[in-house]
Amino acid sequence: MQFLKNNLKSITLSAIAAIGLLSLPVAAQADELIGAYVAYIGKQDLHNSKGARLREPWQVLRQDRANFHRYGISQPGDEWDPFFGSIDNRAAMEQMVMNGTINARAAQNLVDGGATVFVRIYGRGSLGTSVQVTVSK
Repeated sequence: MQFLKNNLKSITLSAIAAIGLLSLPVAAQADELIGAYVAYIGKQDLHNSKGARLREPWQVLRQDRANFHRYGISQPGDEWDPFFGSIDNRAAMEQMVMNGTINARAAQNLVDGGATVFVRIYGRGSLGTSVQVTVSK
């Protein structure tokens, strides 16, 4: 009888602990789509504001968004986005591309210019964590 009482007490405490764990908030939430845009990568997007030729996809994407939001430079087909109007968010572009997806051929087409990009921005709330980039030439 004592064995049953001890095991019942242990089972009850385990159940209470499990219920308590289930009621805790989830610490890590999955990223969600927080924005998207389409842009045409023109000649102005291939050079930074000092005239240097950009060689990395994230640099071109960042310059395109700076041109659009800060300098008012756009090409037909460029769309507004809800995220990269902020200089801080544009500064995060490299990490967001590294955390996201763009295939090697698409990256080369983007850096060559004359391509249309479709960018999906993922994150949580106003924090962007990654982008998925599709390129059409």
